[in-house]
Amino acid sequence: MIRQTPVVALTGATGTIGRLVARGLAAEDGADGADGADVRLLVRDPAKAAREGLPGRAVAADFGEVDGLARALEGVDRVFVVTSDPLRPEHDENVLAAARAAGVRRVVKLSALAVLDPGAQDLLTRWQRDNEERLRASGLEWTLLRPRAFMSNALGWAASVRQDGTVRALYGSGRNACVHPRDVADAAVRALLDAEGAGRSYALTGPEPLSAREQTGTLGEVLGRPLTFVELTEEQAAERWRARWPEPMVRALLESARRQRDGAKEAVADGVREATGQDPRSFADWARANAEAFGARGAARGSSHRGASGVEYRA
Repeated sequence: MIRQTPVVALTGATGTIGRLVARGLAAEDGADGADGADVRLLVRDPAKAAREGLPGRAVAADFGEVDGLARALEGVDRVFVVTSDPLRPEHDENVLAAARAAGVRRVVKLSALAVLDPGAQDLLTRWQRDNEERLRASGLEWTLLRPRAFMSNALGWAASVRQDGTVRALYGSGRNACVHPRDVADAAVRALLDAEGAGRSYALTGPEPLSAREQTGTLGEVLGRPLTFVELTEEQAAERWRARWPEPMVRALLESARRQRDGAKEAVADGVREATGQDPRSFADWARANAEAFGARGAARGSSHRGASGVEYRA
């Protein structure tokens, strides 16, 4: 029997998870028992994808243009959907409309684990709930990936760690069962290549809940030098976030931080193992792979490439 190679399109291909999914699909190509995939990268700037050496063919696409998205998805079997602007809910609507118009069969959507928490009513979580509902009602085959915060959010501390050995964060004792980005990407690759994940939702967490103070301690151990933790006030954290995001998102981030302070994000789930067959990676694993970003000399380059100021807001 001759296997047909699926054509997989990735949105958010130059982001934290998208780039790992692209490389994961490329690594699967030709592996024993795997079909592999013909990868298409839907990006606003194809030149950027080329500069970063991402595998696959980069195609210009804009979430705001359904017709252009539909053209970019012609011949595509499966789509990995990552959107990032809760103030533009039409983006998910447009991707799904374009996918239907292009004859796409399966959509794997990156959502957030907070959607399962009835107490989470912030802008970001309501937006993701709406996105999930749109996908389930779309008539397309679907899989939902619901991660906690990415361990790579710690890269937001890299500049201050290099400069003066200090980590500054809000509510330093609140724990989050944060997940390794590579585990999320591995789950996405399997959902895109295998039919077993159709109609399923995966709660993706790390192996244990950790606070910012505990992450600081782990980073210090990996770097071989003590680090100082400084707790920010809500006002200080909000001022930092305002440099990147509009006020509605700042308010949502504060609401999310308070939920973490109150213990809403501590639960560990088995979704990584269910989706990938592998145990979830630890924060220590992530820190060792990304030690160079924090000033360690000769450390291996890690798999998380978001800039030192980068913070994801999945919860």
